[in-house]
Amino acid sequence: MSHAHTDWIPPRGRWLVAAAGTGLHLCLGTLYAWSFFQKPLVDAYGWNHGEVVWAFSLAIFFLSTGAALGGLLLPRVTPRALAMSGAFLFAIGHLLAAAAVAFRVLPLLWVGYGVCGGLGAGLGYVVPVATVARWFPDRKGFATGMVIMGFGLGALLASKALAPALAALGGGNLAVVFSGFGIFFLLVALPLGARLNRPPDDREERRSWRDLPAELRLANREVWSWRFAILWAVFFCNILAGIMLIGFQSPLLQEVLRAAHPAMNAAELAAAGATLIAGSSVCNGLGRFAWGAASDRFGRANAFRAMLLAQAAIFLGLRFVKSPLLFGLLVGAVLLCYGGGFGVMPAFVMETFGARRMAEIYGAMLTAWGAAGVAGPQIVAWLKDHRPEQAASQVFLLGALLLAAGFVATLLLRNPSNCPLDAAFAAPAPSVSRISRV
Repeated sequence: MSHAHTDWIPPRGRWLVAAAGTGLHLCLGTLYAWSFFQKPLVDAYGWNHGEVVWAFSLAIFFLSTGAALGGLLLPRVTPRALAMSGAFLFAIGHLLAAAAVAFRVLPLLWVGYGVCGGLGAGLGYVVPVATVARWFPDRKGFATGMVIMGFGLGALLASKALAPALAALGGGNLAVVFSGFGIFFLLVALPLGARLNRPPDDREERRSWRDLPAELRLANREVWSWRFAILWAVFFCNILAGIMLIGFQSPLLQEVLRAAHPAMNAAELAAAGATLIAGSSVCNGLGRFAWGAASDRFGRANAFRAMLLAQAAIFLGLRFVKSPLLFGLLVGAVLLCYGGGFGVMPAFVMETFGARRMAEIYGAMLTAWGAAGVAGPQIVAWLKDHRPEQAASQVFLLGALLLAAGFVATLLLRNPSNCPLDAAFAAPAPSVSRISRV
């Protein structure tokens, strides 16, 4: 779709599509509020941290899998169909989680929240950005940035609005909370998904299913290259740091608060944890803008070097922090870098491998998200179950070492200015703001 002519008129209703995409991402991003549920589930049902956190690990794993699958499906189906399918699965996942809690069936929690909810979030994740970008060829950076911000702010919606209100309504019954989430998504996320469609003047033809094997074969050669392996490792380390804190930030803060203020009761501690989740979600969203803009100016590899090195220093510092306020600020700084990785990597992939195979290769890159989503929370859970007194200190030390390893890997990367795989490889490198970030 071109808007080079001066008589180009923006299609009517495009801001409604942008608002719908942002709203859908806001709903799906509530997955990042998992730490709100982690400690209450352990305390109320006698399950240990390792058992409970599998629900979150599976959700992130299947989110990344669903996003990769959605990237292949979107050129072949309508945005509305894919978005509504994802929203429906996401809602059903929460209703299954409610049943799991009500009947104390832990595997059902894994299947419902983890597999079904995660897959639904992944399928819905890819639709808003790609679709909204088509409606805003003249303001693509602003429109897609708004949508991406919505996903980062999902934990704010969950931790400071939905979850507390539903907990109060149900007297703290978590089955009521999960049921309320599921019903809310059926009533809100499904209609939002229904608003996502291509603009009327969109001339791009749907891809044929017969072309899919050939496209995958072409992308597969790059996926097994050393360049992809190094980028994957860097992305994995950056995600791992943030996901370790996202899954347990509320319990970790409550430990710091309990040591500093022994008189605080459980409700006060939970409220403080919810506030941290909300604040860190803002940082997650803002980081996608800030680090994306920084990488435009200073280079993609340099941006990852800065993020990884800064986080390694922060994780070392967290081992000695006794102040709850300072702890919260440092967690926010880590989440700025976590979001930043998702803001920088799409442009890095496009510049390294070319725009033609962007969807397939970036879909494969998202497997780093799934792998980190399993490894990070499980590491923290194992330490909290088996070494509760030293868990926090050892988590931060291990995180610092992994981040340092990621920094070393970035030294093998360069800041690409063009890509020989593109026909127009001599053109200037694209700005992050011009790319439809998945």
